[in-house]
Amino acid sequence: MTDDAPVTSSEHRLPGHVREHVGDLAGSVVVGTDGSAESRAAVRFAAQEAGARGCPLVVLRAWSLTSAPKPGGAPGVVPPMTDFEAAVSEEIRVEVAAELGQDPGVTVVPMPVHATAAQVLVEASRTAALVVVGHRGHGGFTGLLLGSVSDHLVRHAHGPVAIVREGRPPTANETDATM
Repeated sequence: MTDDAPVTSSEHRLPGHVREHVGDLAGSVVVGTDGSAESRAAVRFAAQEAGARGCPLVVLRAWSLTSAPKPGGAPGVVPPMTDFEAAVSEEIRVEVAAELGQDPGVTVVPMPVHATAAQVLVEASRTAALVVVGHRGHGGFTGLLLGSVSDHLVRHAHGPVAIVREGRPPTANETDATM
């Protein structure tokens, strides 16, 4: 895509740091997480997939200043972005330990990325062996079959995607349909 080519809904112009973070995921199982029950189920499923494939599990959390945990610091001082990223990374580590235990049986790579979830997961799908997300996250429309991020990912992914519903594992037909 050249600089003057039109941007389509399936190809977003991403900040360089996003491409830099997600460009090295070849062969990995990537799971997007936001801490919701659905994303915790996705982490469990993705860990099983990574173990079966013998590859690393990349636990990706897209974050913004409003969604990141607030790092400590002096009152009235805005911490540097690296402190926010470290706080998100620690949140990922705690979530993974809670879901998979201290020895998950696979190499876990926490990946906090300062970007929107939909964009970064689509970018990750370019090189990942599989991208896994929960069927919906923290959004406000609880009756939807898919949340906005999982819907966007299914429509624009460049590789295999698994959507996990909390409470039950996907059937073989559902898994095959998403790949």
